[in-house]
Amino acid sequence: MLAETPAHGADTAQPVPVAPMPAQAASGTAAAHAHSSPVKPEQITVNGIRHMSTTTADTTDLFRHSLGFSAYSGGGVSALPVLNGMADDRVATFVDGMRIQSACPNHMNPAMSYIDPDAVETAQAIAGITSVSQGGDSTGGTIEVNRRDPIFSSTAKLLVTGHVRGDYRSNGGGSGASGSITLANDWLSLRYTGSYSHASDYHTGGNEQRVLSTSYLSFNHAVTLGVKKENHLLALTFGQQDIPYEGFANQYMDMTNNRSTFVNGKYKGDFNWGTLEARGFWQRVDHAMDMLSDKGGHTATTGMPMDTATRTAGYSIKASIPLGRIHTLGLGSSFDHNGLNDWWPPLAGSMMMGPGTFHNVNNGHRDRLGHYVEWKAQWLPRFSTELGMRSDLVMMNTGPVSPYSWTSMMDMTDAMAARQFNAAKRGRTDSNYDVTALAHWHPLDSLMIDGGYARKTRSPNLYERYAWGMGQMATTMIGWFGDGNGYVGNMNLTPEIANTASVTLTWHDPVEHAWEVRVQPYYTYTHHYINVVRIGAFSDGLSKLQFANHNAQSYGINSSAFVRLWNTTTYGMGELRANLNWVRGQDLVTHSGLYHQMPTNGSITLHESWQNWTGHVEVTLVKAKDTVDWLRNEPRTPGYALLGLGGSYRWRNITLNGSIDNVLDQKYYLPLGGLSLGDYEATGNLGPLPGLGRSFNLSLTATF
Repeated sequence: MLAETPAHGADTAQPVPVAPMPAQAASGTAAAHAHSSPVKPEQITVNGIRHMSTTTADTTDLFRHSLGFSAYSGGGVSALPVLNGMADDRVATFVDGMRIQSACPNHMNPAMSYIDPDAVETAQAIAGITSVSQGGDSTGGTIEVNRRDPIFSSTAKLLVTGHVRGDYRSNGGGSGASGSITLANDWLSLRYTGSYSHASDYHTGGNEQRVLSTSYLSFNHAVTLGVKKENHLLALTFGQQDIPYEGFANQYMDMTNNRSTFVNGKYKGDFNWGTLEARGFWQRVDHAMDMLSDKGGHTATTGMPMDTATRTAGYSIKASIPLGRIHTLGLGSSFDHNGLNDWWPPLAGSMMMGPGTFHNVNNGHRDRLGHYVEWKAQWLPRFSTELGMRSDLVMMNTGPVSPYSWTSMMDMTDAMAARQFNAAKRGRTDSNYDVTALAHWHPLDSLMIDGGYARKTRSPNLYERYAWGMGQMATTMIGWFGDGNGYVGNMNLTPEIANTASVTLTWHDPVEHAWEVRVQPYYTYTHHYINVVRIGAFSDGLSKLQFANHNAQSYGINSSAFVRLWNTTTYGMGELRANLNWVRGQDLVTHSGLYHQMPTNGSITLHESWQNWTGHVEVTLVKAKDTVDWLRNEPRTPGYALLGLGGSYRWRNITLNGSIDNVLDQKYYLPLGGLSLGDYEATGNLGPLPGLGRSFNLSLTATF
């Protein structure tokens, strides 16, 4: 639940970048941020709008009101983002400047799972057309999540500040705690942040059915050292995350351990010639999967241990150079290395899973080197343009693999596939380039028009190219779609090339900021879209699929509206906000719908703020999901409407935040939830994943 602080009518998303920053404003940014008063610890800025602290444990949920945004259901802290129907790896997701790849064949540890929502200062989601400086190797858009920059004392005296927070969620017995403390003088800053989050399996609405494999436990720790001198800021963050377990209701497996250790460095500085930002990072992830007890795991003869280890390292450099009063030049370079080992140890006493180790990805790597040039021009006070070009060189390879056994008849299908895979030339190099052209026109005080075109390219991930197993068990362990099908890689895949055109029309009150209407239609044609072909069938009606290049198209309309209903001393301020998103995707070869396209959905929210009180009433509306991907046996789901209530009260340095989700305890099914495989393994009933029933949520935050 997010309780928004009063804003002057801006919406919660900026799906297309607006006018480029004037050259005069480009300098001084880093120093100003370092000197300015920090955002209050219990507030988060999402797409430019400040929100009160949230009781959610998943950072992805911060974007739920952003235009064109939806999410694949995953574990309790590991949902996968979707922008305009493009999901997961198609979205460039940065956490503190780190482009983190999932270290799991089921993508159980996506980028935003590595940061607790309470540690976030700013979050931005841009669907569709993004600047080349906001990342390549993506087709759906960009998400950027950033921790708070170091804060410093305005004098030489020691500054001690921070906050603590506790929260509770009744459905699933969820609880959490987080906090931070900063010690700083006028040039040196040291901050510690930590968080804990836990929940048991949640229950559906109506009959209170328990949804198996939805429990989790998570810990996060980070220490940030900051140094400031004049117009220069250096920050080093050291962090560790531990997730001892996390259930995945729409996967055959669960996460039984995930430990991440990272180092992230950032430098921002202002010079006479412009601004410079440089980042460097390193991350180690050790990941383990098996079956939690509600799927029948943790015994000597059941389960299936799977281990993954990754090492990620990279850098990025961005420079912004004003060229007079009109033009600004942007230059940048980045490199990302992702090394992956994925192996499945033998299971004691199993004839099928032994006697050797199944090497799924052996010393695989995916390295990307990118450069860009970006030209922004403020031609007139009401008209500006942006033109950018980017190149990305993606290099991939992997070593020889092995099945559980080379001789057992039960493993013969995988043994034959391994021999064929090992005999092939596996190295691949893709030379990709992107182009972005944007224009911003403000013809009237009340009307803004943002439009543009982008050519975006994405290379396959390691599993799309190198998942080689052909047996039913091996293939069903691959796939981040929650659909129960089995997946086989394809070394002959070529990169996706998405051509997107979009325009955003914004009508608003230029004087009182009392209303705003935003409409954004878009169209994307993707050459070589990485979809699937059916190569086999399983006895339970599910399928064995292989990744393949097809052509596809996506189109839709995102919209939002805002109006201030009243603003008086007696009754405070009341605002009505609404958003509506519609997307349709189609495979132009199979003529099926693209997988996991959110049906028409929106929300209507009445906000009220009076003195230290805030409150809201929200109705979430989702149409029935009738257009599905028949290749993946995607389930249809009925439409639903959910009622939510929430509010907060602030007294001095203490804020109490409360909400009720699904007030009427409706039973509904998640359109992007896939199949409820945890329930299927326990009961034999295969159906869509049900959503969360009524939940009472509380959080208490104290700042000092």
